[in-house]
This record gives sequence, C-alpha cells and structure tokens, in this order.
Amino acid sequence: MTSSYNQDTLLSALRYQHLFFDLDHTLWDFEANARATLAQLYTELDLNRLGIDDFERFYRQYLEHNEKLWDRYRKGFIKQEELRIKRMRLALLDFGVVNEEVAANMNIRFLDLLPTRTILFPYTKELLDYLLQKGYQLHLITNGFEKTQHSKLLYSGLAPYFTAVITSEGSGSLKPKPEIFSYALEQTRATKENSIMIGDTPEVDIWGAKNAGIDQIHVNHLSQERIALSDGSYPTHTVYSLQEIMQIL
Repeated sequence: MTSSYNQDTLLSALRYQHLFFDLDHTLWDFEANARATLAQLYTELDLNRLGIDDFERFYRQYLEHNEKLWDRYRKGFIKQEELRIKRMRLALLDFGVVNEEVAANMNIRFLDLLPTRTILFPYTKELLDYLLQKGYQLHLITNGFEKTQHSKLLYSGLAPYFTAVITSEGSGSLKPKPEIFSYALEQTRATKENSIMIGDTPEVDIWGAKNAGIDQIHVNHLSQERIALSDGSYPTHTVYSLQEIMQIL
C-alpha cells in the first residue's frame, strides 16, 4: 500500500515540470563568498591602516547595510549604483572612515572579485544533477544584476544546469513583484500550475511566488521555526537543506 507521503511525492513529480530557483542565499552562498572577498580587500587595501582594526565587525556591518539597501532597492527607493557604493561607504563610516576614494575602489574591486567566488551550499550540484535526471527543466529568477549573476554561474559551474536565467535587469522587475514571475513564465513557456519556486527569503521568493499563483519551496538554511507569510499562510513546502528537496520532487 502506498503511503500518504509517497502519494504526495508522486503527485508533486507529476504536477511540476518547471523549477525556478533563486540564486543568492539559496544555491550560491552569498555570505561566505562576500566574506572571502572582503577579507581579500581588507588586506589588499590595507584597511587596518585606516583604523578598521576588526575585520569580523567590518564584515558584519557590511552585511547589515547590504541587506537594508537591497530592501530599499527592491522597493524602488534607490538605484543600482547607489546600492553598490553606499554599502561600502556606510561600512567605512561605522569606523569613522570618510574616504570616497577608498569606498569607490572597494566597490570596483568587490564587483570584480565577488562573482568569481565558488562557494555553494551543500548538495547544490547533487540536487541539480538529480533534478535534471528526473527530467525537470531548471531556471533561475534572481534580483541580482545581469552581468554579475551570469559570472557567478560561470565561475561556480552552475551555468549548464539552467535553461533560462531571469534577472531583475532583464525582466524590468524585481521579486516579489508579480511582473517578474509573469515574465519568467512567458520566457520559459511554463504555467503557474506546472511550476514551483525554490528560494530562501519568505517575503521575496516565497511571497512573490504565492501572489503569482505558483507553489513554493522555502529553503530554510538558517533552521528557523517554520515561517508564516504576511497573510498568515505557510509556504507550500519548507526544507532545511537542499538535500531534502529530493524527497519532494
């Protein structure tokens, strides 16, 4: 007799044909790659000489500013270039360093180096190999910038896995807005019914897909309690590692 879980798994396998992944924080470990890049810049630009004597604190401040600025960028309050330069400028200001030349140099070098980093979350390639073998079509929907995201895919070896790469720049919209999901469906000739979104951020990836009528898998890398969305509902599925997705699809 087939168990209820196995029945659900079989139904999922039959229902979905197009799998839309987020990239940063879901497959590509942004925080680990950013840390490695900033550590190189800390030495390369001799930031200790400027009074930034605690790299770990500097890294945490960068992440905090980056997250807040990305939120403002998604909401349309700031432009791409302002996001990029301000995250460096504000992290330096936290240490009392007011130096536009250093901030500009950091921005340029960071954008050059970051996309070449290759740290992925555990089981990323194993999962993607498994899904391709099962016959799914794999795509990306990312709020990242066109050139940067394609470079990340190239250097990390992920590019061959994905049929379509939908970026905020290319689509003219950002998650969680419904327009980027509609654009993705049009570009891939997918439907809401045969698609599922896989991402790490409830208010961006999951909420956006839900509003677009697309099922979701929340990849809860931080092992938090199951997170409710703003309307009180829950993601279609929640997993705590990429490996667990193999039990759903």
